[in-house]
Amino acid sequence: MTHLLWTILGYLAGSIPFGVLVTRALNLGDLRTIGSGNIGATNVLRTGNKTAALATLLLDGGKGAVAVLLARWFTGDDSAAQLAGLAAMAGHCFPIWLKFRGGKGVATFLGTMLALAWPIGLLCCATWLAAFYLSKISSVGAIAAVASVAPWTLVFGRTDLTITALLLTFIVLFRHRENIVRLHAGTEPKVGKKT
Repeated sequence: MTHLLWTILGYLAGSIPFGVLVTRALNLGDLRTIGSGNIGATNVLRTGNKTAALATLLLDGGKGAVAVLLARWFTGDDSAAQLAGLAAMAGHCFPIWLKFRGGKGVATFLGTMLALAWPIGLLCCATWLAAFYLSKISSVGAIAAVASVAPWTLVFGRTDLTITALLLTFIVLFRHRENIVRLHAGTEPKVGKKT
């Protein structure tokens, strides 16, 4: 029953569409009609407002971290924390409030991993930054980061997190399936260029 409760709470937390709320609060328009129509920080950046993009990044990451930390705090059970983090990811990517059309989950993934195991989370962040720096393509950073997480759980001996890491990876890759097609075709835009 406890696991079910934290799964529901994690999903509801993850479903909060901070990108839409931030852009609306700053009178930047309906984010779903801008750029790619995605509700994440990369698309918020296409409004030209870097502060809004940073706020969205932190809030989207924060909801994954908060879901994990609260579940761990109240239950003392790491499996409940993992379920809450997975549910927050699902909520972000498939939010009930937006007819299940959500973001791609990268910030929420990073926040979740930082809360579950901060050394692994930091390495995923570093992987994202390195891949993005080299490619200037947001999706390349995202794919590299999620591809690295399961191996990092093995390196750090956190095999208890490996299944969760693989599920998080699957969700992010599924949400990036169109980006992967464009990357293969060489048509994926770099950050700063219009889609």
